[in-house]
Amino acid sequence: MMTKQQFVNQIALEKERKLPHINQDKWRNKFHLMAPIGWINDPNGLCYFKGLYHVFYQYSPLDAKGGLKFWGHYTSPDMVNWTEHEIALFPDISEDIDGVYSGSALVYNDEMYLFYTGNVKYKGDHDYVLTGREQNVIMVKSTDGFNFTEKQVLLTNQDYPQNMGLHVRDPKVWEENGIFYMVLGARSIDDKGYVLLYKSLNLTEWELVSVPAGGLDEMGYMWECPDMFKLDGKNVFMFSPQGMEAKGLKYHNVYQSGYAIGSFNESKQQLSLGKFDELDRGFDFYAPQTFKNHDGRVIMYGWAGVPDAIEHRNPTVEIGWQHCLTLPRQLVLKGEKLYQFPVEELKAMRKDETVIPNVPLGEKRIFELFDTNTYELDLAFKETTSFELAFREDCRLAWKEGIFTLTLGESGYGRDERSVKIESISNLHIYSDHSILEVYLNGGEDVFTSRIYNKGVDQTLELMGTGEVTLTKWTL
Repeated sequence: MMTKQQFVNQIALEKERKLPHINQDKWRNKFHLMAPIGWINDPNGLCYFKGLYHVFYQYSPLDAKGGLKFWGHYTSPDMVNWTEHEIALFPDISEDIDGVYSGSALVYNDEMYLFYTGNVKYKGDHDYVLTGREQNVIMVKSTDGFNFTEKQVLLTNQDYPQNMGLHVRDPKVWEENGIFYMVLGARSIDDKGYVLLYKSLNLTEWELVSVPAGGLDEMGYMWECPDMFKLDGKNVFMFSPQGMEAKGLKYHNVYQSGYAIGSFNESKQQLSLGKFDELDRGFDFYAPQTFKNHDGRVIMYGWAGVPDAIEHRNPTVEIGWQHCLTLPRQLVLKGEKLYQFPVEELKAMRKDETVIPNVPLGEKRIFELFDTNTYELDLAFKETTSFELAFREDCRLAWKEGIFTLTLGESGYGRDERSVKIESISNLHIYSDHSILEVYLNGGEDVFTSRIYNKGVDQTLELMGTGEVTLTKWTL
């Protein structure tokens, strides 16, 4: 087992070797959080604590293809200007020797508590599903958000129901009416996804309350990254099921991320779920996590990637880095539908506004708008029944006969087409960074996130359709 200092020394050598090339890469993003080197995946430990936003994340600094996991760390006073910090959590005890896996933060009594899964894989002939693995729930706490106590193991394999396999992970912890609750994602021995519910009075001693939901044939074999929060008095359960079959226009990524509106009964024994709906229809979205901001907003980050995706790739691996996080999104519930849109603070990034009002649509119109790939673009449609726009060399967004489709060519590196059924579109809002697009329909009714790797800067926007549109562009 390597010590923390040995890891620090090894990572410093990797940075010295790789950073000069990585920092010059044209595909490094300008306003999306990335790891300095190597691999980034799940956002973890999201919280607002003592005047700073904290974003921790699963981090593999020694392997751009995703090797041994640590927790990286960023802070910001405003979700716009970010500071990168030293690694927060290392795999440096026997209970997390094979990785510091995902988890969450709880701010309570002026302290930050971090909960995560410590991964252990035994040597030998194991399948690591039913044999050869430990998934330990571990806690550390901090009074300043940067220096943490010794690790405390809270739950081990022996604390999970006997009908669960060895994939039990990703603790999300919250407090309600003086009681602390924890949900864990799980895979049963008969390959069905579940959520496990625990409770505690002191954050250190946890008891299993129930297996409140899961075991559905059509909902996959594993539920990762469970999350619980309230909006408008309703309980929203968010999770990432693995193993769902594609259904019409839905569920076309290898793994999905979505939500269901639910409710606990009075004794917190059972979670009743409504229908499952995808959060993001693009190629690159997984493992979202939320936190409740100090002003009451529920804010979500996601990983702009998907594990085990073999149909597309990221060419930056050859340079020594891979993946990024999404922008922070506020979540709002409208009826039973979850809307998501970039937080208001991001407007501070805007400069050099260009407005082209009331453009009549028809045959193809070409606008020269862009001198960089980092911009924000808003299209407000009026009396539009269909449209198609092309930009970023070979990216096309089209809405026709009630189907909206995002299509990529060579710049998608295997990403081809994703669609959603939507009755009307009055607004299209796009955040474009050097190697990622986030597309928001109708104020966040549907969202598409995709990585994109252009050869250069396409200055033009091609647009055709019916009705009229007002274009607004900001450089970011």
